[in-house]
Amino acid sequence: MSRELSELYRSLAADADAADLSVPDVLRHQADRRARLRAAGGTLAVALVVVGAVIGAQVVTPPPTSVPMPAGTPTPLASPSPSVTGAPSSPPVSPTTPGRSPGTTTTPPGGTGTQPGTPTSIPDRAFFALASNNQIGIAPKFRDVAVLPSLCGADIGAEPGVQRRTRLLVYKLPQSPGGEGYVPDGSYTHSITIYQAGRADDVLEELRRAVRDCPEQKPPGDTPGRSRQRLLPDSGFGDESVLFEMRNAGQDVNGDPTGTDIVRLVRAIRIGDVVTILWEQGWEGTSSQRAQVDADARRAVSAIRRWLG
Repeated sequence: MSRELSELYRSLAADADAADLSVPDVLRHQADRRARLRAAGGTLAVALVVVGAVIGAQVVTPPPTSVPMPAGTPTPLASPSPSVTGAPSSPPVSPTTPGRSPGTTTTPPGGTGTQPGTPTSIPDRAFFALASNNQIGIAPKFRDVAVLPSLCGADIGAEPGVQRRTRLLVYKLPQSPGGEGYVPDGSYTHSITIYQAGRADDVLEELRRAVRDCPEQKPPGDTPGRSRQRLLPDSGFGDESVLFEMRNAGQDVNGDPTGTDIVRLVRAIRIGDVVTILWEQGWEGTSSQRAQVDADARRAVSAIRRWLG
């Protein structure tokens, strides 16, 4: 063996004799400690892997749009959306009175009872103008006279309306000559009355009942004989209308019977709360002509509708 190798062995033996070798219990304790450290290191590594996976999932998956509030937590008030300048607001909804359909107008306490928009005065333009071939050159005259003939003393529409105006109107038939010196063919007492809301249709019903309850009566004044009344079918004028005739025995200028009847026609027409009446009274014993009364009634309705707008 070489000299250098022998010196190396001697140095190693000296180092071993100087070191204090641990007893077996200490060695086992150190070994157990190293094993626990390795186990803890493995657990920590697994935990780090799990945390990394969770964080990665949160990055990839988008957060929920809303988080449910715990029970009992007060709901925050939403911020008002900005309003558009000049945008119309919705009108308030009016409650409907029980028993009435929407849109039905009720009369407030102390009110006049007229519907909104119902006029309270009657201008001249509310009255119709005769057609040119019916004019005889006599201007209408406004007079405060009876608007209906007597019907066995019936009281029809007796309460005062908002306003009433009546005029006397003279006319001729289209085939009759006109101008100064010619005799008219007929005349009207023409009236317009504004009634309180809902009253106008009652007035027309009262008129129907009065005609039915008075089939015959003595004519006014010194007219001999009996006047007979009856309702006639009628439709197509205003909202509703009533037409009836009064029939008397005709007489000549000496008072002798002519063998023919003289017929007077009376028509009442309702347009809303307005009632207009055309009472044709003839001229010196002439009878009413249904075609002429119909034509003038249509003109009367048109004039009132233009006035009411």
